[in-house]
Amino acid sequence: MKTSELLVHCLEQEGIEYIFGVPGEENADFMIALEQSDSIRFILTRHEQGAAFMAEAYGRLTGHAAACLGTLGPGATNLITGVANANMDRVPMLVLTGQGASTRLHKESHQIMDVVSMFRPVTKWATTILHPASVPEIVRKAVRLAESEKPGACHIELPEDIAKLTVHAQPMKPRHYHRPVADPQEVERAFQMLRRAKRPIILVGNGCVRHGSSAELRAFCETVGIGVINTFMAKGCVDADADYCLYTIGLQAKDVVACALDAADLVITLGYDMVEYHPRLWNANRNKHIIHIDFQPAEIDEHYHPELELVGDLTHTLATINASIAKLGAVQRNFSQQRETRRQMQKDLCQYADDQTAPLIRPQKVLADVRAVMGSHDILLSDVGAHKMWIARHYQCHEPNTCLIPNGFCSMGFALPGSIAASLVHPDRKILAICGDAGFMMNVQEMETAKRLDSNIVVMVWEDHAYGLIAWKQQNQFGHHTDLHFGNPNWMLLAESFGWSGHQVEKSIDLQNALHTAFSETGPSLIIIPIDYRENMKLTERMGNIVCSI
Repeated sequence: MKTSELLVHCLEQEGIEYIFGVPGEENADFMIALEQSDSIRFILTRHEQGAAFMAEAYGRLTGHAAACLGTLGPGATNLITGVANANMDRVPMLVLTGQGASTRLHKESHQIMDVVSMFRPVTKWATTILHPASVPEIVRKAVRLAESEKPGACHIELPEDIAKLTVHAQPMKPRHYHRPVADPQEVERAFQMLRRAKRPIILVGNGCVRHGSSAELRAFCETVGIGVINTFMAKGCVDADADYCLYTIGLQAKDVVACALDAADLVITLGYDMVEYHPRLWNANRNKHIIHIDFQPAEIDEHYHPELELVGDLTHTLATINASIAKLGAVQRNFSQQRETRRQMQKDLCQYADDQTAPLIRPQKVLADVRAVMGSHDILLSDVGAHKMWIARHYQCHEPNTCLIPNGFCSMGFALPGSIAASLVHPDRKILAICGDAGFMMNVQEMETAKRLDSNIVVMVWEDHAYGLIAWKQQNQFGHHTDLHFGNPNWMLLAESFGWSGHQVEKSIDLQNALHTAFSETGPSLIIIPIDYRENMKLTERMGNIVCSI
C-alpha cells in the first residue's frame, strides 16, 4: 500500500471518527486514500481555522481526538490559531498537514516553509513523516500524547513524495495504560489539613471536566458540604442548584465569589490550571494554605506554592478520599461566608430575569431566558468577547461540558464552527452558540458548512457594532476607548443567502419565543439581538464597590 493509505489505516485503528479541513494539492494522495475509509468521515470546511475549532469542540465533548487538516504553507498557517486555542484549552487534537516533496525542503521553493517548527510552540509534539515505515509509530505516539494529561494538540506533516511511496508496515494496535495514582500517605496528610481547616473551599479547574471526576467531586461535597468555585471551563462540575455551588470566578476583578476565597483558610484546587485564572488574583499575599489535586504537579509560581500535592488520576484520588471520608470525623466549620456568597450571587442572577426594557436587551435578561429554554444536558458554546464574561458569570450549568468557553488562548471565532461539531457529537441535544457581532464575522463562512451538513444549531449574535470587550477594558484602564466601531450586514438577508432561518429580536419579551421557534426549525437558525453593553461599566462599578464581610 501507499504511505498515505497506511496513514489512513492507522487513524482508523486509533478510532478517529472525523477529520475537518480544507485539502490541497500536496495532500491529494491522502484524500484519495481517505475516500475509501468506512469509519472516518471527512468534513469539508470553508476555512482551516474553522476546521480546527470543530476538532476542538469534538475533543472537549468526547475526550478523544479528532483531526483537522490543511495543506502546506497558507493552509497550515490558517490552522494555527485554532490549534493553539485547543492546545491551551487542554483539548486532544490531531493536526494533519501536507508538505512539498522532501527533495525541495532544504531550499527556497514555492509555498515551502518550516511548518513543523511553526507548530512546535502550540502543540505537545510536531513531526514530519520522512520514512514510510515510521507511520504506525508516529500516529500511535501522536494520539497517545494528545489524549494524555494534560491533553493537547499533536501535529503530523506528510510530504507529497513520501505519501506516494510503497510501504509494507501495519498499524499498531492501541494499548491503554492506567494513570498513576496519588500516594496514600499524602491522602492521609490531606485529611489532617482538612481536620484543622475551619473555612475550607474548593477551586475547580478544567481538569475536573475530564475522566468522570465530576461525580466523585459531587459525592465528596454532599458529604462534607464544602463550597465549590469553578473557573470558566469547569462549569457544571457541580450542579448549580446544589447548596455548595458558589458559581464562577475569573473576571479579573473583585467579584462576589472572590469574597468566599478571601475568607478561606484552606484552598483545595482540583484540576486547576493557571492559564484560566492566575493565583495572584486570589492569593496576592501568598499566605493561603493550598492542597493541589491534579493529574500533574503544580506549575511553579510564587503565588501558587501548595503545601501538599496529590498527584495522580484525579478521579481515583477523589474516589479514594470518598472511600475513607469517615476518617475526617466531625469537624466544626464556619460556612457563613460561603452561604452569603451564594445568596448574593443568586440575587444578582435573578435581578433582570423579567426585564422588559427597550430598545436594547440586557445581557442578564438574555442569559436568564437562555437558561430557561436550555435543558440540563443541552450545550451552549461561547465565543470570545464581552458576552463571554456575562456567560461565565450569569449562565449556570447542571452538568459538565454543557458550556464550552475558550479560556486559555481565548481566540475569537470559535463558537459557530464549534457548534457544528457539537451537533455531530450530540444530534439529540439543543446546541446554542452565542457570539458577538465581531467574533461571528471572523468565521461567518462556516454558515455554508452548517447548511450543507443540515446542522441543527442555533447561533445568537449580540450586536453592538463594536469590539465590545476591548472597549470595556480600555474604558476601565484609561477612562475612554479608541474607535472600535464597525458596520454589520443585513442579518436577515445574510441568513437567507446561506439558507438559514433568521430571527431579529427587538424586544426582550420576545426572546424566549424566538429561541423556542429557532430550536424547532430544521437546520441552522440565526438570532440577532441588540445588546445593552452599558451594563458592562455598571458591573465594573459594582465590583469596585464590593466589600467582603468575613
